[in-house]
Amino acid sequence: MDRRGFLGLIAALGGMAGAGRSRAEAPADGSDAGLGPDVTLGTAEPFSREALVARARAMAGQAYAPRAEVPQAWRDLTYDQYRLYWFNTHRALWRDTPRPARVDFFLPGLYFPRPVGINVVEDGLSRPVAFDLSLFAHTDNAPVLPVDGTLGYSGLRLRGEIEAPGTFQEYAVFQGASYFRALARGQVYGLSARGLAINTGDAAGEEFPDFTDFWIEAPAPGSRAVTIHALLDSPSVAGAYRLVIRPGAPTVMAVTADLFARREMTHVGIAPLTSMFLFDETNRNRFDDFRPQVHDSDGLMIRNGAGETLWRPLANPAALQVSSFVDDSPHGFGLMQRSLRFSDFADLEAEYHRRPSLWVEPGEGWGKGAVTLVEIPADKEIYDNIVAYWRPRQPVPAGGALSLHYTLHWGQEPAGDSPVAPVLNSRMGARAWGGRIAAIDFAPHPALPEDLDRLTIHVSSNAATIAGTLLQRNPETGGPRLAFSFEPSGNAAELRAQLMLDGRSVTEVWLYRWTA
Repeated sequence: MDRRGFLGLIAALGGMAGAGRSRAEAPADGSDAGLGPDVTLGTAEPFSREALVARARAMAGQAYAPRAEVPQAWRDLTYDQYRLYWFNTHRALWRDTPRPARVDFFLPGLYFPRPVGINVVEDGLSRPVAFDLSLFAHTDNAPVLPVDGTLGYSGLRLRGEIEAPGTFQEYAVFQGASYFRALARGQVYGLSARGLAINTGDAAGEEFPDFTDFWIEAPAPGSRAVTIHALLDSPSVAGAYRLVIRPGAPTVMAVTADLFARREMTHVGIAPLTSMFLFDETNRNRFDDFRPQVHDSDGLMIRNGAGETLWRPLANPAALQVSSFVDDSPHGFGLMQRSLRFSDFADLEAEYHRRPSLWVEPGEGWGKGAVTLVEIPADKEIYDNIVAYWRPRQPVPAGGALSLHYTLHWGQEPAGDSPVAPVLNSRMGARAWGGRIAAIDFAPHPALPEDLDRLTIHVSSNAATIAGTLLQRNPETGGPRLAFSFEPSGNAAELRAQLMLDGRSVTEVWLYRWTA
């Protein structure tokens, strides 16, 4: 399957994961009666993080072997048939206990032909969760499916008291390859993260590693954190992950990854983020749509090792484009959703204004590399066409290892005050007398003087003539608006703009790749 098809399926299932009756406790009515026993756990075995890392290292020394698939009847399910089954949350793991989390499971089949192993860890012992179809409710016209020893779950969902005491709502989902999603209080699902990206955007094709097994540590009563371990496997690499997840506003995941290369990895993506961008006010003219914008994220934000804050509005290009922001020990990067008003989208169903931003805070030892942005052409909002990740400068040799720590913040902007005025919005269009115009709105900020005439405008391009810069105060936002005209000399031009005061930047550095 090509990348577009794969990501289309992942995006479709992401919507399914957060839909309908599964978001909080299932209704206690007759439809959920007689569904069988609660979650059944198998034989206990010792478990430790160190043993899991050793297992991943040993796997990398062996040839890659794909896991067995579920029976054909499960793989042949249609999307609508798959939705006729849903997990009965009255049978969830840790239901009716004082533990702070509930765990639901997903059926295999359809887009998930290979099940994953799910285990529960308590007191240093791991016990596998047995597959049990009776944990799922279904409609009367749901297909009858065969049950045999090849079956297992395709993923899991975490629920907690993130909105109100006594109401357990979902806040994280792990399902499909190494994809996972999370949200903060008051939000709905949007962009995804992944364990690892390999060869994203390469002509030879992308490799999608899988989380093959999960171990969920039983949280103590009163704890807010849930710890999940995961085993990653693919033709190029094996790895062991540890994620400590704290739901709230924001929902925070502390990630430790130990990776072991089966073969040389020249293009590896660390902390990859995947999102959707169809259009906004830079390319609105390309889409006949009642909504003013459609996207899960509207920009890539980078706080680089040199202390600059970069803002790169996302684009939906006519052809694949890859942008690299070379850096040394970055302070952070992420895909942000800054359009937070309903009127920005006017969509009562998708609620794009409630989608989370996702910020990556690197740990020590990231060194030299580049924040990489891949933008893939898309004509429908079902495609996740944006990928951002950290690409180390040095390849990982066959037999080599890579250990990294980072923290994911799901919510709004990263914690702490921004040292400069952020970009609120970017607009772009044609001028009546030729050329194009760009308008950038910056937010009010203490770093900005009251008298805008004190500011120095810096606008440049590698392949366009800049003219007619104008700085005014936006009466609606209260911040400055920078507008300028540009005349491209070819089919592509890199644009850069910022406002300076006394030789220092007082706004984010606005970067944009214009393409014909």
